[in-house]
Amino acid sequence: MDDSTARIECLSGVRVLDLSRVLAGPWAAQTLGDLGAEVIKIERPGAGDETRSWGPPFLRDKSGQETAESAYYLSANRNKRSVTIDFTTQKGRDLVRALACKSDVLIENFKVGGLRRHGLDYESLKTLHPGLVYCSITGFGQTGPYAQRPGYDLLVQAMGGLMSVTGEPGGGPQKVGVAVTDIITGLYSAVGVLAALEHRRRTGRGQHLDMALMDCQVASLANQAMNFLTTGVSPGRLGNAHPNIVPYQDLPTLDGAMVVAVGNDAQFADFCGALGRPEWALDPRFTDNRGRLEHRQELISLICAITAQAPTAQWTQILERAGVPCGPVNTVAEALADPQVEARQMKVELPHPSAGLAPSLRCPIRLSETPARHTRAPPLLGEHTEEVLIEALGLTPSEIERLREEGVV
Repeated sequence: MDDSTARIECLSGVRVLDLSRVLAGPWAAQTLGDLGAEVIKIERPGAGDETRSWGPPFLRDKSGQETAESAYYLSANRNKRSVTIDFTTQKGRDLVRALACKSDVLIENFKVGGLRRHGLDYESLKTLHPGLVYCSITGFGQTGPYAQRPGYDLLVQAMGGLMSVTGEPGGGPQKVGVAVTDIITGLYSAVGVLAALEHRRRTGRGQHLDMALMDCQVASLANQAMNFLTTGVSPGRLGNAHPNIVPYQDLPTLDGAMVVAVGNDAQFADFCGALGRPEWALDPRFTDNRGRLEHRQELISLICAITAQAPTAQWTQILERAGVPCGPVNTVAEALADPQVEARQMKVELPHPSAGLAPSLRCPIRLSETPARHTRAPPLLGEHTEEVLIEALGLTPSEIERLREEGVV
């Protein structure tokens, strides 16, 4: 079912007030917007979300000129409306408070206590709107010795252990190529908001979500954290190799590299047969995963000597026929042009007021009855200020004009 045939969206009727900037908060709000929520993005007049200027590259308009929307900003702000309000002013605070009281969810990522002086913190708004689901996203959470510190993805990848297990053996610390801690936190936050909305449906009560990049990073260490907790030994860097499975890594080919992901002993036997070395599967050193882990270096050296003799495309054909999970190491351009990505229509274009169409990526949540929507390009700064203030708060155009003259909106 495509967007045009969907009769209702999962979160239709849910209004989200997005006071967040940069990535983790906007990603959470974008996810909710993809699922049908109405998302109102509150931005500072004149400047807006910092990521609007995080370029080049920038989106280009129909004449080929750069717009004010960076590619970074475009990645996290679709399916939203932008309203510019200066809530350092009393009238601005009153507007945001009124919008919060007419919203189901508020997402913010100010420093701990940063919104309290504006009367926009959870405790202040809870007295006015007990059903509000209020999601605070910070670097280190609302409590603990680091609560007052600012938090950024790079910093938390380092402090949260991820950089210690990323990169080549013997190499220096290495971050992941995208801001994965921000994205994971955004997704955890969206899940938390959905749980809180369900709780409110049953009880009528909202609640405060205390979401921390550090918490989410540590939680997502997954098997690497458990490797430590069960042994007392910190895992180290293995490059593209897996700490618990062999062979599960990149391998050299005649024209580059490929990845194989052998997940069990039967697949290993199939892999050996495809390489023309069926006897390896019978070798006592390699017959089970425990042995392959113990003799990792010997086995990988043997495998690499074989895979380096043929090009990637030839190997992937051979291994796919044998039922061995494998694939090329694609660039971003190659990944987006991959036949599977094309078939799943992961690239979409959204109507944009100056560019005509803005590129975007499809929400990967595939619901059979209430599919995700892809209708709004990331908004221009303040694009919907008048529309939202009239629709949500009942202001008149003349009242909005006076607020503009006073610099409130």
